[in-house]
Amino acid sequence: MISFFRYLATGDSLKTISFSYRLGHSTVYKIVMDTCKVITERLLNEMLPKPTTEMWKSIANDFFTLWNFPNCLGALDGKHIIIQAPPNSGSLFFNYKKTFSVVLLALVDAHYNFIAVDVGAYGKNSDGGIFSSSNLGKALQRGTLSVPGNSTLPDTTTDAPHVIVGDEAFPLKSYLMRPYPGHDLDLQKRIFNYRLCRVRRIVENTFGILCQKFRIYNRRLQSKPENVDNIILSTCILHNFIKKFGANTYIYQTINANSNETREEIRLDNLPMQGGNATQDAFRVRELFKEYFNSEIGSVPWQEERITF
Repeated sequence: MISFFRYLATGDSLKTISFSYRLGHSTVYKIVMDTCKVITERLLNEMLPKPTTEMWKSIANDFFTLWNFPNCLGALDGKHIIIQAPPNSGSLFFNYKKTFSVVLLALVDAHYNFIAVDVGAYGKNSDGGIFSSSNLGKALQRGTLSVPGNSTLPDTTTDAPHVIVGDEAFPLKSYLMRPYPGHDLDLQKRIFNYRLCRVRRIVENTFGILCQKFRIYNRRLQSKPENVDNIILSTCILHNFIKKFGANTYIYQTINANSNETREEIRLDNLPMQGGNATQDAFRVRELFKEYFNSEIGSVPWQEERITF
């Protein structure tokens, strides 16, 4: 067990660990893989449970309280995990960064916990394509994920659906908000992009915390793709486990909804254009949030100062 946690936490190779504990390389490899399998089998449903309607409502309340974004169910993004090129795999795992990788697609809550993850997609695939073919994307499309119905935006009479937020790599859906594309945006659209990116960065921070806690991500994973999937999934489970049971493990600086102090700097002038097949309903939902963020009720005091022209 010690060799397993050393492997994840330090990023040491299996050969180095086998020398340290005077064990055979194959023995250490079996310990690591068997432990990953046990963690995923025993703790998956506890640490990554399927959200209920009440859980979604609690998540949405946290996003509004901490990050000033109402009706938000999570921040979504993908992370490329670099791996040793699998034999006879061609270009399946070869990504735009010129490395071989598998993709960890994750939805996180306002407290940097994983809500849902999809592990093992080919590195050559886009985040939007991976999301569309994932169980999460299909469940949201079918409406089978116990997502709450429309609710009024705070202090208004405007009904809006609950949404998740992503970057420009994802398609615009009625349940998935992405920034307005382009460079010459008006003030209201820039404010919407700022408010969305302010929330979306939570998933980026979560990936950063994961990589700092498990330094194995600072090196190329040398294992079969199916074993890599188990390693990644086990670290996501352990991340939530540590967040839940490890007192004072992480200290985060959050911005109070009524505070005008923040250190964040987000550039919004280089968002690439991307086509898509967004529905009129999806455009309408984005307009609802844009109008709310630019209204006297939904605005925050510092938002105009944070826009980079």
